[in-house]
Amino acid sequence: MKNIVVVGSQWGDEGKGKIVDWLSEQADVVIRFQGGHNAGHTLVIDGVTYKLRLLPSGIVRKNKVSIIGNGVVVDPWALLEEIEEIKSKGVDVNINNFIISEAANLILPFHREMDEIREDAAGKSKIGTTRRGIGPAYEDKVGRRSIRVMDLRSEKNLDQRLEAVLVHHNAIRKGLGKKIFEKEQLKSDLLKIAPKILQFSQPVWLKIDEFKKQKKRILFEGAQGILLDVDHGTYPYVTSSNTVASSAATGSGCGPNSINYVLGITKAYTTRVGEGPFPTELTDDIGELLGTRGKEFGTVTSRKRRCGWFDGVLVRQTIKISGIDGIALTKLDVLDELDEIKMCVEYELDEKKVDYLPAAVEDQLKIKPVYKIFPGWKTSTNGIKNMEALPENAKKYIYAVEDFIGAKVSSISTSPEREDTILVENPFDI
Repeated sequence: MKNIVVVGSQWGDEGKGKIVDWLSEQADVVIRFQGGHNAGHTLVIDGVTYKLRLLPSGIVRKNKVSIIGNGVVVDPWALLEEIEEIKSKGVDVNINNFIISEAANLILPFHREMDEIREDAAGKSKIGTTRRGIGPAYEDKVGRRSIRVMDLRSEKNLDQRLEAVLVHHNAIRKGLGKKIFEKEQLKSDLLKIAPKILQFSQPVWLKIDEFKKQKKRILFEGAQGILLDVDHGTYPYVTSSNTVASSAATGSGCGPNSINYVLGITKAYTTRVGEGPFPTELTDDIGELLGTRGKEFGTVTSRKRRCGWFDGVLVRQTIKISGIDGIALTKLDVLDELDEIKMCVEYELDEKKVDYLPAAVEDQLKIKPVYKIFPGWKTSTNGIKNMEALPENAKKYIYAVEDFIGAKVSSISTSPEREDTILVENPFDI
């Protein structure tokens, strides 16, 4: 039995959906352990496209159990909408194949409003949030005033919990000149949907323990990327959760010994959505080419992604931070038309060489990338399914990436289609 954690090794949008879909076919249980419905992933199965936000990828496959762990913040209305949307495509979501942790924290309407108020007021200092209430919901969790799934069981308890959280939020809203949030209507709205949510609610940590005893294969599905981690990313331009592999344990309720292999999904170039440092960003024709060929638009927001060369320094750093055992290299085919390909191998900061990303944002914005240049292969790799068939220059680039970052390339993706993958090693079989 192998349990695998999948994380993004860059700023998210690395193509996790395709890889997770392939792995979920082999897994028995798929668990989301952090983030919220700000994290989108697209799956294409038998010609049907599924755009998931909260639901784990395993939900689209039969005989799999999909779990939302305690580390996820859940917008209950968005979740129910997503369930109905996926049901309309023939996917059955029921109490046997879907579980929500009773300890998961809820995203409520005032969280979404606060997200928008802050982002609009920030001006040039805006973070680039998806405005879905993720950050404010995590703030309430840490502030010990959050509403959790279990609080929906009792009207009396819910009333008390709402009273406590609104004391905090309404004080802030008054200070910002905004209308205070009324409790009674929100309580009524929550009680109306409570049965629909509670039917899926269970102590997830206990279910995971059962699955482990049954020797089930567990796939922990991370959202966003390590460089958006609230502790280890490009702070403050980060998400509000821990996106590193170790949070799979805390965000689901199992020990670190439950994790056997960490797979880092890694794009053959680099992209980022929203604001913040991006040392290898390209604002020229090459950047535009990467965006066009890679169809670099966000699943959730449809925002255009910023594009740049592969940053080996950053990926090497995230591999160490997250304990990544191997990487799945995605979108190699996007580079097919380029005359030359660059990889960042170090930085310059104040005329000094630096071999890691500094923690201070002012330094991150100042650093300049130092590149190693590789000749392009100028031929299509689209759909290639074995290493031998790749152009020699493509193989040289892959081996150089592997050598520099210090992790094995376990698979290579040569198109958006799931079948178009070069499998070097299967994490479940190691």
